[in-house]
Amino acid sequence: MSSMKRLIRTLPLLFALVASPALALEPFVANYQIFRGGKPMGEATMQVVPAQGLPGKWRIDLDMRGTRGLVGLVGVNAQQSTVFDMVGETYRPITQSTVRKAVFLGREITGTYDWNTHTARWTGDVSKNRREPVPLHDGDMSALLINLAIIRDAQPGRELAYRFVDNGRARDHHYAVAQELEGVSVDGMGFNAMRVSRVQGSGTDETVVWVVEGVPTPVRILQRENGEDTYDLRLVDYKGA
Repeated sequence: MSSMKRLIRTLPLLFALVASPALALEPFVANYQIFRGGKPMGEATMQVVPAQGLPGKWRIDLDMRGTRGLVGLVGVNAQQSTVFDMVGETYRPITQSTVRKAVFLGREITGTYDWNTHTARWTGDVSKNRREPVPLHDGDMSALLINLAIIRDAQPGRELAYRFVDNGRARDHHYAVAQELEGVSVDGMGFNAMRVSRVQGSGTDETVVWVVEGVPTPVRILQRENGEDTYDLRLVDYKGA
């Protein structure tokens, strides 16, 4: 029996843990397969764990690994990480890092969120105009933390609004949760999922996240640019960390 099938039997317990105010955030490790144009292109791991040596702090990581080469595969062979704490039910970023690997080229970027001065700043392989301090507002989150917030907040028909502050930029992100549930398949098993969609700019860039009640991580994350898939992460399995 696969790990996913074993976990299906314990979903009521998992939901009780996730929904409980005292245990609103639980450690987990989730494995994904990466697709592009319907073809498997790599693997990814997302995890939430207590930040080692930082009491009261958490860390969320996303590690994407291409298995069919890097040419034309945007965003794969990259590691992202955010250290954060919780203020009430708000996920508050403390530090953020991004490492991208490619043939003959690599990039490393580090960000620091200073909540005393309410400014964030990025260093490393970041353009000059993104080195300037970015004013912080209460509730601002990194890209990875917005994924967690969507899991927490999604309800059918609901509108979600967050302020993205990451990689030297600040943007308002607005999402719409579909009124009707949508069938998705994970490890050969069917789920009823909430489709959460975001369209930015002129409408050519789109992010879609599928959320299943009681599952602490997205079951699918699809990123499109100019009508073409950038990457499509589909959940394979997950477990408590």
